[in-house]
Amino acid sequence: MKIAVVGLGLIGGSIAKTIKKNTTHNCYGIDRNKETIALALHQEAIDGEITCEQLSDMDVVIVSLYAGSIVDFVLSNKDNFKKGALVTDTCGVKEVIVNKLEKPLADVGVHFVGCHPMAGREFSGFQYALDNLFDNASCIITPTENSDKQAVETLKELAKEMRFRRIVESTPSRHDEVIAFTSQLAHVVSASYVKSPSLFKQDGFSAGSFKDMTRVAYLNEDMWTELFLLNKNALLSELESVISALTDYKKCIENDDSETLHELLKESRELKQKSNEQIARQNS
Repeated sequence: MKIAVVGLGLIGGSIAKTIKKNTTHNCYGIDRNKETIALALHQEAIDGEITCEQLSDMDVVIVSLYAGSIVDFVLSNKDNFKKGALVTDTCGVKEVIVNKLEKPLADVGVHFVGCHPMAGREFSGFQYALDNLFDNASCIITPTENSDKQAVETLKELAKEMRFRRIVESTPSRHDEVIAFTSQLAHVVSASYVKSPSLFKQDGFSAGSFKDMTRVAYLNEDMWTELFLLNKNALLSELESVISALTDYKKCIENDDSETLHELLKESRELKQKSNEQIARQNS
C-alpha cells in the first residue's frame, strides 16, 4: 500500500518510522516544516514528500495533527483523497473527530475510521520519534455502525504489522469516557502536583514515586488544552471523583481519624490489586 502520514511530530514521525521498519508499505510525508521533512528523508523514515494534491495516489492517509487541525485538514482535502481510500487520525479524543469527518468523507466515497495509538513520550517533535514506540502498546480503533468493514480490517492489519500488542475496538463515546480517566486525569493531577511550592525543595528527597507523579507534567500545553476542552464533560466527571476522594483523605488527616484513614487506604490498595489482576488476565 501507499501510506501518507500528515504531521511528522512525535506520533506521526514514529508511525512513519515504524511503517518503514516493520512493513513493506511505501510511506510518504506531509509536514509544513521543511526541516522536519529533510530530517525524515535523511533518516529514511519516509520514501518521499508529497503535496496535498498527491493524496489522490494514497491508499491510506494517517492524519497526526492537533485535534482542530485534523478536522480542518481533512475537510479541506476531502476532494483530494483517492476514492475508496482509508483516512484515519491519531487524536486523543474521538467522538468530535468522528462526528465531523465520517459523513463528509463517505459522501465523496472515502472511508474514515478513528484511531488512537496508546503510546507517547513527554517530549514532542520528530527528533524524539522512535521506530519502536508502539511495540507492545494498545491501538484503539473506533468504528461506528456506518464504518466500512474492509476499511476497519485494513486498519487492524496495519496496526498488527506495526507490532501493536493489543487492538481494541470501541465506540467513539466510550473511548472518550475511559480516556478521560486513564490519560487526561493523570495529566491534570500531575500538572497540579508540580504547582506545590515544595517542588524546588525535593533535591535528594525524591525517588520513584516523585518521578512517577511528575513525569507527564512535562507536557505539550497546546495539545492538551485542546484535548481537555474537547472532552470536557467526561474529564469534569473524573475530576469531581478525584476531588471527592482527596477531600475524604484531607478530613481524616485533619481530624486524626486513623480508623477511617486506614480503611480508605485499604480500599485503594484492594482496588489497585483487582485492577492488576484484571490486566494480567487480559494479557495472558
